[in-house]
Amino acid sequence: MTADRSTPVPPRNGAGNTALTAGIVALVFAFVPVIGDFVAIPAGLVAVVCGWIGLERVDRGTATHRREALIGACLGVAALFAVFVVFAAVHSSTG
Repeated sequence: MTADRSTPVPPRNGAGNTALTAGIVALVFAFVPVIGDFVAIPAGLVAVVCGWIGLERVDRGTATHRREALIGACLGVAALFAVFVVFAAVHSSTG
């Protein structure tokens, strides 16, 4: 008589947590005109990619942080959009 004592696998929530953190950083730096571009664009891309990975892991059942992954991805998209708007406003010709 052997009992199956398999230990439960901990959820893989790192991608969702990274997406949320990167999304917050990207959105904060998105409104800094010049230096913010060097921080917000990479952080926004990391947030979107990690959010996507986190949502895929939730769909497969290996992660539990759906909300964090989704919010992080949305913040990343919002930050990238804000960088575009700030860039367009700063570099628009006044003519």
